[in-house]
Amino acid sequence: MRKIFFALVAVLVCGCEKMVIDNDVYSKGDNGGNVTLHITQTEGATRSSVLSDVCGRLNVAVFDAGGQKVKAIAQTIADAGFGSVSLSLTAGSYTVVAIGHNCTGSATVTSADKVTFPNNKVTDTFSYFGRLTVTGDRQDVDIRMKRAVAMIRLHLTDEMAAMNDVAQFKFYYLGGSSTFSPSAGYGCVNSKQTEYRAFSDDGVYCLYTLPHAANDVLTKMTVTALDASDNALGEIIIEDVPVTVNRVTDCTGSITGGGGTVTATILVDAEWDGTNEYRF
Repeated sequence: MRKIFFALVAVLVCGCEKMVIDNDVYSKGDNGGNVTLHITQTEGATRSSVLSDVCGRLNVAVFDAGGQKVKAIAQTIADAGFGSVSLSLTAGSYTVVAIGHNCTGSATVTSADKVTFPNNKVTDTFSYFGRLTVTGDRQDVDIRMKRAVAMIRLHLTDEMAAMNDVAQFKFYYLGGSSTFSPSAGYGCVNSKQTEYRAFSDDGVYCLYTLPHAANDVLTKMTVTALDASDNALGEIIIEDVPVTVNRVTDCTGSITGGGGTVTATILVDAEWDGTNEYRF
């Protein structure tokens, strides 16, 4: 029985993206530190240049020249001075990683090459990766973060009568990533992402992923309509959905019918670089 149990555990571990246990001891910063990071602006949010306009959480990690993590900072929008981080650092060379996001808890910055999020859920996310030389004197450093994700915005055009018993939708999609590499600026794991969204009268549902390159593809997305008891009422599979860092991919179609074709129309969205159109 023990062999069977451990075999089952091994299968489960291999079949899923691994959860990272966060053992960091976080602070909000060092009072009176000699280095202050000002993370006040974001690229990829043209009307929202202040961090607090787009993110509710900030995680900062500092690594020394040998790659050892020496600081782990966690702030929320409720903290005074959100986006301003004071650090006490000895003279030397460091790597700084900053992640702005909207998750339910802190992101785990394991290294400059790996960041994971609570429950592997991806929200609107901004990042910074850079080198810092500390002289020992007081320093103020301005940090400009860039959006790291692509948004998939689904417009379900079904008549309200056909959706009468739908309580929520399940979105299961492959091809993106829920783990991020700050040094590369892209997703770094082939993830199986699952999101649930409550039924919306406007038929619009927004999802996020971390592309593996500037332009990437979600190979398969399964959209399932569920009733209040999680019984499936309808389902559609959408394939080869284009996703681009800092762009919105608009997917428009019906869950009660239709296949999928990709159109190349790109529309401007003031909050993002633009919009890709995808109809199914």
